[in-house]
Amino acid sequence: MKTEVNLAGIAMKNPVMTASGTFGYGKEFSRFYDLNRLGAIVAKSATLRPREGNPTPRIAETTSGMLNSIGLENPGIDIFLREAIPFLEGYEVPLIANLSENCVGDFVEAARKLSVDRVGGLEINVSCPNVEGEGMLFGTSEKATYDVVRAVREATSKPLIVKLTPNVTDIVKIARAAYEAGANALSMINTILGMAIDVRTRKPKVHGNKRYVAGLSGPCIKPVGVRCVYQVYKSGIPLPIVGMGGIMNGKDAIEYILAGATAVAVGTANFVDPLAAVKVIESIEAYMKEQGVEDVNELKGAMKEL
Repeated sequence: MKTEVNLAGIAMKNPVMTASGTFGYGKEFSRFYDLNRLGAIVAKSATLRPREGNPTPRIAETTSGMLNSIGLENPGIDIFLREAIPFLEGYEVPLIANLSENCVGDFVEAARKLSVDRVGGLEINVSCPNVEGEGMLFGTSEKATYDVVRAVREATSKPLIVKLTPNVTDIVKIARAAYEAGANALSMINTILGMAIDVRTRKPKVHGNKRYVAGLSGPCIKPVGVRCVYQVYKSGIPLPIVGMGGIMNGKDAIEYILAGATAVAVGTANFVDPLAAVKVIESIEAYMKEQGVEDVNELKGAMKEL
């Protein structure tokens, strides 16, 4: 039974990776299982300069999910290189570094700094505000997406995975812009914009720094994620897709793969169960045995259309 997949030149022993922002740098989870069991690790977002993130309250539970407005809190790329990389050198699992910035120049500098030997690929978070574009998210504009991906493409030889936001009218257009700019793969989806109000206090549940809107993740967004993956896959854009959004078990992961994903990322589930990613791997293997599937790649885009 073959579970290996190739994601834009990144060889993975299975199609399961962790979603950025939910796994730190893997150190805490290494107490629960061997990180080499994963297909790949996607590290928490790294930025050129340290960020404190948004003030609390910045997390709220919702029905079948959670809202978060962390604000990309992280110690900065220098600390990532000095502390996370040496720790992860002890493992063979591919490492994908996630980077997020607010202008094209900073994206380029960050990509160059992160293009070290241990990093197998770069995931570009284009769901962040473009200060050169009056705060509009890079990923909501075809041109802004193209510009930032093109600039980063010229700055590094590492495989580029572009993480797309679902908060657009037509995600296929944004995906095509990323492809034309030189992306090697796509991640979808990032969180969906949401909001919650405490009816007792009449105050928004997330309001750190008066930010009332936050990112919704968890099982409730899976149908949207599956739809986005399916639409981009069926569009014919020749890029491998990492499906994510609400994956809690192996069946969820298989659903994304049937929709067209080459690999999947486990995110919010890691907060519920530190063994979630490993359980998804085991469940995919069990499904393959049950269905008589010899190669997991046979399942990609294998949804039976009526």
